[in-house]
Amino acid sequence: MTVLDVDAVRTFVLVADLQSFTRAAEALDSSQAVISARLKRLEERLGHRLIERTPRSVRLSARGAAFLDSARDFIAAHERAVAGLAAAPQRFVLGISDHVAGADLPALLARLHVHDPALVMEVQIGASRSLLEAFDRGTLDAALVRREDGRRDGEILAREHYGWFAAPHFEYRAGETLRLASTSTSCFVRNAATRALDTAGIGWAEVFVGGGVAAVAAAITAGLAVAALAQRVAPAGAVDVSKCFGLPALPVSEVVLHSTLTDARSRGALRILASAFREHRPPANHHGAAG
Repeated sequence: MTVLDVDAVRTFVLVADLQSFTRAAEALDSSQAVISARLKRLEERLGHRLIERTPRSVRLSARGAAFLDSARDFIAAHERAVAGLAAAPQRFVLGISDHVAGADLPALLARLHVHDPALVMEVQIGASRSLLEAFDRGTLDAALVRREDGRRDGEILAREHYGWFAAPHFEYRAGETLRLASTSTSCFVRNAATRALDTAGIGWAEVFVGGGVAAVAAAITAGLAVAALAQRVAPAGAVDVSKCFGLPALPVSEVVLHSTLTDARSRGALRILASAFREHRPPANHHGAAG
C-alpha cells in the first residue's frame, strides 16, 4: 500500500498553486532544496512525475494535474483530523484594503482554508487608513493595505500599478471634461488621480462617488465614467484607457502587510497570504483601447 507523506503532498499543492519553488519555500518557511527533496520523494512514492520544471517555468505534468484535487482533499482531511484534537479553534482577524482585494480574493481564502481548515477567519474590507487605525487599536490581527501617509513600517509584499479604467464602450475625446468615478474625498488614490489630472491640464468632473471600490467598479462597468484603480481590482471587462485617452501616469503604490501575530499557526497563514500577493501578475485583458 502506498503511504503518502503529508508534508510532501502539502508542498506539491503549494508549488502547483504558486507555480514557483521559490515562493513555495517562502510560504513554508523552508528552502528550495527541501522543497525539491519533498517533491522527489512524493514522485518516487507515486511512481509518476508530478511537476515539470524548466529554467523558465514550473508547471504540472498530466499526472500532476490529475492528482491535484485528490491532494487538496488529502491535506484538508488531515487538517480536519488534527483540528479535532485541538482544544479550541483559533481566530484570525484580517483587514484587507478594498484597493488591494481583487477578484482573486476567493481563491486566496480557499488557499488559507486548505492550509488550516480549523482557522476561524474574520475578514474586513475597507479603506487602508481606517484599517490601519483599527490595527493600531488592536482590533485587527493583521492588515493588508496600500502604503500611504509616509508610514514606513510593515512588510512590503508587492508594488501595485494603477491605471485609468473604463468600459470598452466609454467615449472621451481630448479637450472634453473627463467624467470621473471615485471613492470618498479622503481617499489617497482619488486625490493622487485628481492631482495628476490637474497637473496635466485635463478638466474633470466627478460624476459618481462610491462608498468603496466595488461601487466604483460598478459605475465603470455601467459606462458612467473613468476611474483610477489598481490593475488587481479593476472589474472584469474593463480596459485601461490611459494611452488611448492620453491620461497621465499614476504613481506606483506598495502593498504592505502589518501584523502582530507571533504564534506558529497564524504566522503560517500569513506566509500563505504573503506568497499569494507576491505571485500576483496583472491580467493581460486589462490593457486595450476604448472607442
